[in-house]
Amino acid sequence: MASGIRDKVAIVGMGCSKFGERWDCDTEDLIVEAFEECILDAGIDIKEIQAAWLATAIEEVHSGKGGIPLAFALRLPYIPVTRVENFCASGSEALRGAVYAVASGACDIALALGVEKLKDTGYGGLPQRSRGVLNSMWWANYSAPGSFAQLASAYQAKHGINADELKRAMAHISVKSHANGSKNPKAHLRNKITEDQVLSAPIIAEPLGLFDCCGVSDGAACAIVTTPEIARNLGKKDLITVKALQLSVSNGTESGHNSWDGSHFMTARIASTRAYEEAGIRDPRKEIDLAEVHDCFSITELVTMEDLHLSPEGGAVKDVLDGFYDSDGGLPCQIDGGLKCFGHPIGSSGLRMIYELYLQMQGRASERQVENPKLGLTHNLGGAPHQNVCSVAIIGQLGA
Repeated sequence: MASGIRDKVAIVGMGCSKFGERWDCDTEDLIVEAFEECILDAGIDIKEIQAAWLATAIEEVHSGKGGIPLAFALRLPYIPVTRVENFCASGSEALRGAVYAVASGACDIALALGVEKLKDTGYGGLPQRSRGVLNSMWWANYSAPGSFAQLASAYQAKHGINADELKRAMAHISVKSHANGSKNPKAHLRNKITEDQVLSAPIIAEPLGLFDCCGVSDGAACAIVTTPEIARNLGKKDLITVKALQLSVSNGTESGHNSWDGSHFMTARIASTRAYEEAGIRDPRKEIDLAEVHDCFSITELVTMEDLHLSPEGGAVKDVLDGFYDSDGGLPCQIDGGLKCFGHPIGSSGLRMIYELYLQMQGRASERQVENPKLGLTHNLGGAPHQNVCSVAIIGQLGA
């Protein structure tokens, strides 16, 4: 019977580029920027890496859909490189490949790297995909703001929430994340904002205003993973290990009939439940110290708090307005600024979230440091509320 990966894999190095409108860089530059920090942090030679996973969702860098761009950019020593894509959870998918390879004994040291160069397309949002199976099914009539605005309406109707109260809660989420992001030198947007600015901003798709939507940026992030035994032999202390990494993918139930009410993410509830079981977590609200979730829109973060079983059903609005997820609250969320401040270079976002938790666990997060965190959670969501993929990862100090 499968026993999971809890504490079987340690993160020994991580790196992250600065996110933003990186007109000065091409994709290879971003890869190298993140990797140089990562391998220096790991304290190993590049020849010790035995396998690698590359995540990029939109751009076909260099040579099509394979792993060659990563091998070229880093001059990897003729090792296997696998290119993966799973919508907005692509970075987490790369990490899953590397972690599972080490946990299985297939290799001792593995690299996961996610990168995306979106600003050069000249498109204000995420680039449109070409025709294909999913386009024929639902992409042609889909917009991200419109779809997530429907999520907000369904959530509001289900729980009988006043429209102004919901907007204030979403505004609080944006203000909180921008306050956190102002302290992060690698964030794209570092400006603090006010609730009045959020509430008076232009509406994109009712009730979502401009500051309720994350932007588009360029960026890369990566991790080097190995076994705890090898990590100790490398001289690493206070190991940060992977407790769980679960993935749930929609099967059509949400869009096929009315058993789903449109107010939550079925995949997030399933993936988080599996992750807690794998990590041995019984009360996530009390045991999780930090969370980095997929805040593509403010309403996504709010609803996700319930889907991750951190807020009670219908209780996320109160928790948000009470400051429970603020930097000084009971469970800080988006302590690095989140997608709101980093933007969303799709292939890299999942690894960027892990990077922040990794720094926090080691007490290296500078002025945004949270006091003594032991367990952290990341959540990636790709697609739309009615059809998506969700990844939930839990990392923490060995023994936690």
